[in-house]
Amino acid sequence: MKMDSPKKTDPGVVKEPRQEYDFEGGVRGKHAAHLAEGGNVVVLDPDVARVFPTSREVNDALRALLPLLTGKRPSRRKKESE
Repeated sequence: MKMDSPKKTDPGVVKEPRQEYDFEGGVRGKHAAHLAEGGNVVVLDPDVARVFPTSREVNDALRALLPLLTGKRPSRRKKESE
């Protein structure tokens, strides 16, 4: 089945945000510094997230697999406080 392509908007038209979107008191770039530190965002499937609910658990599991994938020992990173 052929899907319709998304509608293209006229670049000369300025759209105002909906009235129900209240950005009063918002801080622009609030999380930019943290993301600039080099963090990667990965979305886990729900079944995986149930087994590994924290980023620390995900990282520990992946580090345990590194020797199998690369044939090298994983580096010992400084553990972050939870």
